[in-house]
Amino acid sequence: MRKPFIDQSYKLGILGGGQLGKMLCQSASRWGLHTHILDTSRDFPAGAVCDSFTEGNFKDFDDVVAFGQSMDAVTIEIESVNSDGLRALRDNGVIVHPSPESLDIIKDKGLQKAFYVEIGLPTASFELFDKKSEVQALVDSGKRNFPFVVKARRDGYDGRGVAMIRNQEDLDNCFDTPCLVEPLIDLELEISVVVARNIHGEIKSFPTVGMHFYPIANLVDYLYCPSGIGPSLESEAMQIAQAAIEGLDICGLLAVEMFVTSNGEILINEVAPRPHNSGHHTIEALSVSQFEQHIRGVVGLPLADPVLRSPAVMINILGSEGHTGDAIYQGITESLALGDVHIHLYGKQITKPFRKMGHSTILAPDLEQAIEKAKFVRDLIKVIS
Repeated sequence: MRKPFIDQSYKLGILGGGQLGKMLCQSASRWGLHTHILDTSRDFPAGAVCDSFTEGNFKDFDDVVAFGQSMDAVTIEIESVNSDGLRALRDNGVIVHPSPESLDIIKDKGLQKAFYVEIGLPTASFELFDKKSEVQALVDSGKRNFPFVVKARRDGYDGRGVAMIRNQEDLDNCFDTPCLVEPLIDLELEISVVVARNIHGEIKSFPTVGMHFYPIANLVDYLYCPSGIGPSLESEAMQIAQAAIEGLDICGLLAVEMFVTSNGEILINEVAPRPHNSGHHTIEALSVSQFEQHIRGVVGLPLADPVLRSPAVMINILGSEGHTGDAIYQGITESLALGDVHIHLYGKQITKPFRKMGHSTILAPDLEQAIEKAKFVRDLIKVIS
């Protein structure tokens, strides 16, 4: 018989001990839920807050199975886990979300794109290639003009695995691995919708956020909510996100990143089946955080209604350019003195240029004030070595 969730012996296993794992553990602790982490070092952020930490490799079949077999439910904070290990756990009665089948699609951007086409979701046109020379040959034949975008099919995250090809010289930046090529979209805005689903088919969407990117590292500089895209596009974006999570048959969260083109079209870019950077503001700004909602979806609890309580801006706290070593934080005291500035430091001991070291959510009565204050905080806080 399946164990009731509200039970002091219920064990939630999380593959991955980074900042997302840490915040999942912090959310779960409110209910006294026992959290167990699998990753290669307890020095990672989640190691300081989980109930139990197992050193091992979440990419390894045996490590995943050995870790998960005593859990009631297993989920992830990163996609690059061993799917076969998750299948074995599920076959042995462990609740596993997201499903290994959905993970296999999401891990491969080529399979992702093909899936969107298959279920009728709007996305940019694309072509698939096995190696760099094939992309070069496409350009040489005149079948592809500059500019365009090349994306590695696997292992891309936080701006890695994406190359903008604007001229012949940029072709050197192509990946000599399986990749996809798509046109450079004329963008008005990049948006994200975090949507949740449980085993009963209940679906709840968080309000759309707008994203402003740091131009050098291709990382989110800040995001804001409400997104200001208007009721019609907001509804369309939520419908796309809901269709994606239903089509992939995912329980828990799915973060759906989308493009709003200059002519008002919405195109799905990529998804992540876990808590996401674009949902961090939900901890303070909404009636339920993305982390609690993910747990609800994974263990089969009713989903909460995500209601925006305040306009909010979230900024990533990144390692300063030119600094690698023991992390030293500047500007924290001054930022906290401003009021309604909520700082989350992930506990990473070593800083590197553009490494995500934390985030801050800034609340204000209106979005313009929140953005103004957030930019001030962004310039105040530095992570040096």
